[in-house]
Amino acid sequence: MNNIAIYALIGINIVAFAMYGIDKWKAKKSKWRIPEANLLAVAAFGGALGAWLGMKTFRHKTQHKKFIIFVPLFLIAWIIFLCWHSFK
Repeated sequence: MNNIAIYALIGINIVAFAMYGIDKWKAKKSKWRIPEANLLAVAAFGGALGAWLGMKTFRHKTQHKKFIIFVPLFLIAWIIFLCWHSFK
């Protein structure tokens, strides 16, 4: 895997983590929220680790079944993909 791809994955995970933190803050302040579809999409497109860490750190979306199921599935899929790609 080249450096650009690694930096992109690190970046999207930082963004995902921040999105979950921002959405939790907005929930507490009764402000406009980040749509759930966007939170799941960032996890699906490479930010699964950041999303999972955000869920755990901020205790956010931990009672929603689609987040409990899909975020870990996306994380497992990304781990499998990265392992497969690194041994290719």
